[in-house]
Amino acid sequence: MVTIKWWGHACFEIRSSDGFTLVVDPHDGGSIGLPKPQVKADAVLITHEHFDHNAYQVVLKEGGRTFSMKKGKFQVDGFTVTGFGAYHDEFKGRRRGKVIMYLIEVEGLRILHTGDLGHLLDDKTVQDLGEIDILMVPVGGTFTIDSKAALELSNMISPKAVIPMHYWVKGVNLPLRPLDDFLEIASNKYEILRLENNEWNVSKNELLSWPKTKVVVFPFPFKA
Repeated sequence: MVTIKWWGHACFEIRSSDGFTLVVDPHDGGSIGLPKPQVKADAVLITHEHFDHNAYQVVLKEGGRTFSMKKGKFQVDGFTVTGFGAYHDEFKGRRRGKVIMYLIEVEGLRILHTGDLGHLLDDKTVQDLGEIDILMVPVGGTFTIDSKAALELSNMISPKAVIPMHYWVKGVNLPLRPLDDFLEIASNKYEILRLENNEWNVSKNELLSWPKTKVVVFPFPFKA
């Protein structure tokens, strides 16, 4: 059983059954108007070096490791991680630079965190990614793909679960669109699963039992 927690924006905690904790794209809270992530990570993955994604010092345990924009396959304890190059905009990075999408494999699950993806993926990249169980995708627009493109990407990848991220919630001081924009169009095809708290315990077998893709929505403000 793998535990996934959302800490706002693009920050996720992914914890294996043995307790090893991986955090992707931590923010520092205050600089974007959100509560600071309350997690201590054994390792941190950073998709790109923008201030709202790279605050590793906020969450990293003493002696922990940080991997920033790391391409290729590498091992982090029981996690196998593969970094795929992508862009922060539709112009091959000329406006906002590059990002690394991380494919995280743990306990049979294949989780793709796309970072601040700014464009749709080509067919070859989708093929190279392979089967994806859980897709973490930005939906807020402005700096990333918007809700319509996020839905198109989800359709291309066909994961079992889609976790929207990087959208506006109360307090955020960035010009992002709210989650409802994405849910309004996604609900025509996918089931919406609203969690009661910001912790989701999930296994491969659970996802295989789902008859159709679900959009998994974490609550905000966070609930214990």
